[in-house]
Amino acid sequence: MTIALDTATMLAQLAQLGAIGHDAGGGRTRLAFGDADKQGRDQLVAWMRDLTLDITIDQIGNIFGTLTGSDPSLAPLMIGSHIDTVINAGMYDGCYGVLAGLAVMRALHSAGMVPRRSIVVAAFSNEEGVRYQPDMMGSLVYAGGMDVADVLNVIGTDGTRLGDELARIGYVGDLRPGAVVPHAYLELHIEQGPLLEAHATQIGVVADLQGISWQQITINGVANHAGTTPLVMRHDAGWAAAAVITFVRQLAQQSGSTLATVGSIQFSPNAINVIPQTAVLTLDMRDPDDEKLTAAEAQVATFLQTLATQAGVTITSQQLVRFPAVHFDESLVATIAQAAHDLGLSQRQMTSGAGHDAQMMARIAPAAMIFVPSQAGISHNPAEYTSDADLIAGATVLLAVVQRLSR
Repeated sequence: MTIALDTATMLAQLAQLGAIGHDAGGGRTRLAFGDADKQGRDQLVAWMRDLTLDITIDQIGNIFGTLTGSDPSLAPLMIGSHIDTVINAGMYDGCYGVLAGLAVMRALHSAGMVPRRSIVVAAFSNEEGVRYQPDMMGSLVYAGGMDVADVLNVIGTDGTRLGDELARIGYVGDLRPGAVVPHAYLELHIEQGPLLEAHATQIGVVADLQGISWQQITINGVANHAGTTPLVMRHDAGWAAAAVITFVRQLAQQSGSTLATVGSIQFSPNAINVIPQTAVLTLDMRDPDDEKLTAAEAQVATFLQTLATQAGVTITSQQLVRFPAVHFDESLVATIAQAAHDLGLSQRQMTSGAGHDAQMMARIAPAAMIFVPSQAGISHNPAEYTSDADLIAGATVLLAVVQRLSR
């Protein structure tokens, strides 16, 4: 039986979802559990209903659309990603994986095919973690990494309580997170990096995913006059912050695989002629080798202790996120590679530099990811772009893998 993707509908739905929360600057903003997120969810659910999928929602707002298979005793195959965005985002991040999953369902539905194993398309809540932390929250809760009650009490950057906002938009479901453990989990995603384009490769076969460490570092010194206080008498939180930034850059360069980024910094009193009393900065470190990431964390901790003495300041560090590196299921990775080969598509095995819901779902089920190129490696930006041809190629591989796994 020939099963064909309706790629025109998939691309049209990407554009339609991309118009929800559209900003004047050309991006779109659908922060988790906000009004635009509700509009996106409503549209997704409507598309699921059009395909007569069985729709369920769990207690953290994860949405599942199920095509019921002929053998209910078999655990389902799950395809997933997310539809929430960062601020002023691109059109493809997350949404592509969910809508390509629907395209696979549509192809099976149009062919009148009932798979032996049920197939589920999942849209996980708050993958981006912009308004409420941590990121990848919906899949983390689903995989048992956080308790639902604790998550519902998380306070957002805007002072709102997550549970109140989830109820306000009408997406508090009855399903207990993790109630359905999939046979396998697949996630199709744009690369969000430059490697596939640089190597003129159509498909990324993702074998592993970097460990992620987020810290918030707070440096407390003494505010004083910038023009009258000698350098040797300063307790300068600003200088200490600069030393941290320099150190973690050098650490990353020497490592060869660790990435380290100070992504935000705030000074107080934040005046041009005042020595900073306080500096608060964030540190993002990643490495595909979890032992190397742990070693880098230890190096930073030692440096902060030494720096505090040298600069005459106090320094504290709070761990915000710590996710270990993930090695995806070798059999699934091989299945993806074989499907791409059989379709005549160029491919390369690779590591994901970004976090994804697959990182969490790998805790409870065999998981793997498929990447397609991102133009210039740009993501989390309105300029994020993947060609229609590459989007179609990725969805075609996904369909081929689903056909193999659902039999």
